[in-house]
Amino acid sequence: MIGQSRPLPEAPWFEPGARWSVRRVLLHVIAETAQHAGHADIIREALDGARTMG
Repeated sequence: MIGQSRPLPEAPWFEPGARWSVRRVLLHVIAETAQHAGHADIIREALDGARTMG
């Protein structure tokens, strides 16, 4: 299952005929979640002044 690839939907940001493996999709979801969680933490720190690291 992890090694299978699926065609991506037609969208201007995907090249025509592009395919992603399940592994690539999972890594993309994890990376995007981490990035957005970091942004949310920066906004929270700006609002309440508390820092979580350092």
